[in-house]
Amino acid sequence: MRVNVTVNGEQRQADDVWEGESLLFVLRERLGLPGSKNACEQGECGSCTVYLDDVPVCACLVAAGQAQDREVRTVEGLADGDALDPVQEAFVEAGAVQCGFCTPGLVVQAHDLLDRVPNPSDPEIREALAGNLCRCTGYEKILDAVRLAASRR
Repeated sequence: MRVNVTVNGEQRQADDVWEGESLLFVLRERLGLPGSKNACEQGECGSCTVYLDDVPVCACLVAAGQAQDREVRTVEGLADGDALDPVQEAFVEAGAVQCGFCTPGLVVQAHDLLDRVPNPSDPEIREALAGNLCRCTGYEKILDAVRLAASRR
């Protein structure tokens, strides 16, 4: 089947998509957007988090056909050309990036949180990021990054 989807503001098309194929696979392998990571394939780790019609979802759990004629925004789409989004900048500056596998999902989820709650408390940050697992950082630098991004928005 063919899937037509708007990705990061650009109309894109993927051909020969089979019915069980995930949105994550289409983004990474068919459309060349490797930012969202393929880790657990069960919606447990959050590494593949993207916006689908402005709602964060685990792309590994979304069938590609469900994205037909919808809008997807990936971690790549948060940047404005070469200028990183303040959340992306804060993750780099706070040292919240270790191996980088969880980072795209955390950045998208933090971005969504700050759009909804401009100055979140630590418990609000922890709750918002609870679906994103990191095996490297111990989370303190991630919390620092979200706080830093909030202070700059």
